[in-house]
Amino acid sequence: MIRIAMTKGRIQKQVTILLEQAGFDMTAVREMGRELVVTIPDDLEIIFGKANDVITFLEHGIVDIGFVGKDTLDENDFDDYYELLDLKVGQCIFALASYPDFLNKKFHSRKRIASKYPRITKNYFAQKQEDIEIIKLEGSVELGPVVGLADAIVDIVETGNTLSANGLEVIEKISDISTRMIVNKASFKFKKDKIIEMVERLENAQTN
Repeated sequence: MIRIAMTKGRIQKQVTILLEQAGFDMTAVREMGRELVVTIPDDLEIIFGKANDVITFLEHGIVDIGFVGKDTLDENDFDDYYELLDLKVGQCIFALASYPDFLNKKFHSRKRIASKYPRITKNYFAQKQEDIEIIKLEGSVELGPVVGLADAIVDIVETGNTLSANGLEVIEKISDISTRMIVNKASFKFKKDKIIEMVERLENAQTN
């Protein structure tokens, strides 16, 4: 049996559609109530959890495959996996955003950057050789500049509507984000044929 961990919510819905297009019977997922573990045909078991938990399940060998956003992968320091496929769903970007005058503004101290993603933020500014103060917010990070807590934010941007509504704009794109299929390295060694078959079926679904 292949065990899969999948992020609940939007990724769950989008990947379910893609798996159906690849020929997998996802009826049990469609009809699930509050179950957290579902078995579907083709000897597949799916565990549903939060994004960071998908990484934890994979890291500890609880599951063979994970479906999770690139944002979660980049924010975690766990890298003992193979990324096999970009599912091309859940597409958006990481961006630096602020008020329009950000680039021309003179800063007399370190820039204060609000973000839910401190690791990504630190790496981005390290590449620019900038020393900044990172302020971690869990809610609406757009509030950072609005209330004067931060000079800018690093966050996921999909439509940009929330930024515009608060007078902010994208200053620079950092990276692309989408849902990825990742596999535990040990699982790939012992279940390679079955995993490759799933990759090929998903790839065919993407092109049809």
